[in-house]
Amino acid sequence: MCVEPGSMVGVRVGAARAVAVEWVREAMLRDPSIGGAFFSGSTVGLPDEAVLPSWSDVDVLLVRDGPAAKVGKFVHRGVLLEVSALTWAELGSPEDVLGSWVFAPMFRAGAVIADPSGRLAGIGARVAAGFADPVWVRRRCAGVRRRIEDGLARLDGRASLAEQVLGWVFPTSVLAVWPAVAGLRNPTVRRRYVRAREVLAGYGFGDRYEELLASLDGGGVGPDRVREHLAGLAVTFDEAARVGRTPFPFVADLSAAGRPVVLDGSAELVAAGAHREAMFWVVVTYARCHAVLAVDAPGRERVLRPAFEAAVADLRVVSAADRRRRAAELLGSLPRWQAVVDAVAERAVAG
Repeated sequence: MCVEPGSMVGVRVGAARAVAVEWVREAMLRDPSIGGAFFSGSTVGLPDEAVLPSWSDVDVLLVRDGPAAKVGKFVHRGVLLEVSALTWAELGSPEDVLGSWVFAPMFRAGAVIADPSGRLAGIGARVAAGFADPVWVRRRCAGVRRRIEDGLARLDGRASLAEQVLGWVFPTSVLAVWPAVAGLRNPTVRRRYVRAREVLAGYGFGDRYEELLASLDGGGVGPDRVREHLAGLAVTFDEAARVGRTPFPFVADLSAAGRPVVLDGSAELVAAGAHREAMFWVVVTYARCHAVLAVDAPGRERVLRPAFEAAVADLRVVSAADRRRRAAELLGSLPRWQAVVDAVAERAVAG
């Protein structure tokens, strides 16, 4: 199946997946070190007939015998693909995958693309059999909590502002992943707060969502202000994409191919009333851009920094002391969230 080159408007998920499968088959013919591949990301679990938004990509993970760099984002036959790689050791045993809040949802959904050895099928069978087992649900939830605690414990006030913001915002945002994992849902990246809202409401804890969202933005950013930040981010993004040379792990996201995912996807959230939720990826992308600019164009980084600082200020984490205080508040709230997560998991497993 082929999608008309250059257009992602109205593409069905099934057609987009078929394009990804074709690319993987061609890649495996060129590179025998690729031992398998599977889908990841937000398209996992979507029906084939669903329409792929123009700002969404199709995520593919290649499993290799040895380490390899991320391929990145690119358009193939009209579909935006994001291809990453990991080793068999990094993926782990079937039990490792079953206990992983990152990998288990992918295999539960039958996301295997290519599997000449049958190893991925073995993992998928184990995950399918045990995914809703309370023992494994608790293990995955415990892994989410550790990610929050470990990340917030490593805040470094001596790093650059971009590094400090990334070091704070990612573990802070993992709080939104926790209810999704407990509710047996696929925890997405950019839309993780929207997913958390859906899960909390679905299991009778909708009144807790405001507290969760406030852990990100400190109490609220208005839609007009978020639109201003998006406009500023567009300028910074284009500059980082133009000058970026240093191979940061995320640099492929800061490209012309990745632009709609960040800017159009965030604008869609704002238009849908999820402007506060959109600030997560706005600030993440701002920080990534400034990490690139600080190395590859320090003069431009200084010129563009005030817009980034304004976005950070609207999250009420202007200083390292602010970020440490907010981290301590979130860590102090984890026992209360543990009770919510446990209740969601119990109801989800009961089903």
